[in-house]
Amino acid sequence: MPDNSRRVKRKKRRLKKRVVFILVPILIVFFGLVSYATYLYVKADSVFSDSYKDDGREKSELRDTTVDPDVDNVSVLIMGVDASDIRKNNKNGNSRTDTLILATLNKDDKSVKLLSIPRDSYVYVEDAGKKTKITEAHAYGGPKSTIETVENLLDIPVDYYAKVNFEAFIDVVNAVDGVTIDVPYEMNELNSKDQAGAIHLLPGEQKLNGEEALAFARTRKQDNDIERGKRQQEVIKAVMKKAVSMNSILKIDNIIEAVGKNMTTNMTFDEMKSFISYGTSGKSLDIDSLTLEGQDYQPGRKYFYKLDELALEDTKQILKSQLDLTDNTSATASETDQTDEDTSIEASDNSTNSY
Repeated sequence: MPDNSRRVKRKKRRLKKRVVFILVPILIVFFGLVSYATYLYVKADSVFSDSYKDDGREKSELRDTTVDPDVDNVSVLIMGVDASDIRKNNKNGNSRTDTLILATLNKDDKSVKLLSIPRDSYVYVEDAGKKTKITEAHAYGGPKSTIETVENLLDIPVDYYAKVNFEAFIDVVNAVDGVTIDVPYEMNELNSKDQAGAIHLLPGEQKLNGEEALAFARTRKQDNDIERGKRQQEVIKAVMKKAVSMNSILKIDNIIEAVGKNMTTNMTFDEMKSFISYGTSGKSLDIDSLTLEGQDYQPGRKYFYKLDELALEDTKQILKSQLDLTDNTSATASETDQTDEDTSIEASDNSTNSY
């Protein structure tokens, strides 16, 4: 009996050691993840709170009530601007938008529609008092003017905006260790400092760093703004896919830092947290790309992109359906009824843009 008792005790001790040997590492990992998650939460709260900038609107004029992204379908206008010292801003201190992408998010099916708005789109800009390129709305009145111009164009509310400069684009791509892109043709492009020929890309699928991805997304030498918009969406999708992957968990810190220091937005941190569910819904995020059809338009020395009205109406309905909106709202008549009488004003404008 004593021998059996000692054997039982030894087995129990060995079992306890095994349990401890297995359990301790698990607990260390668990508490480490909890600590890291807490650190990221606190950092994100601090960084993104610093990015907040009130746009002077309690809500969109096309909304009856204030939206809650926890339960409502919402829209976010992404404005890409070049805020570097190389490219000079206008006398008002606002640069033109180089990129405009409207994201409409549907809470029920966790889907996102990304609409690229060509920067040369010929639209009415209220702050300018005339029809001109949509890129110039920001130069005339900053984010608020751009938001109002997009709302009048598409007849849907713009609930939030996020304005980022090119440094954010570069830093975010670098933070996820680059993105894999299929480059359609050979490219020789400027870098973010406007150094000619600094970026050289050959055709084919390859991994791009931040500077290379920016050059890929900005070029339009061999095609047009529509294809440029598609490339921008391709990079955004690649970044989003990589950012939510397991391999990027430990890079979230860098992503937060990269975005936060180069962004201004009217979203609070609590509102931003509402969008996490789109990436953690248990299924692949459904992202659909849209473009605005049109044709070249050059009444004088200045080039525009004139939108196709029938295609524009189709796009409006797609976006309204995505947001579950009815057709009981419309843009201000004084803005939508504008005619091409402003053409003569624009024709005398000799300004050109390399991007």
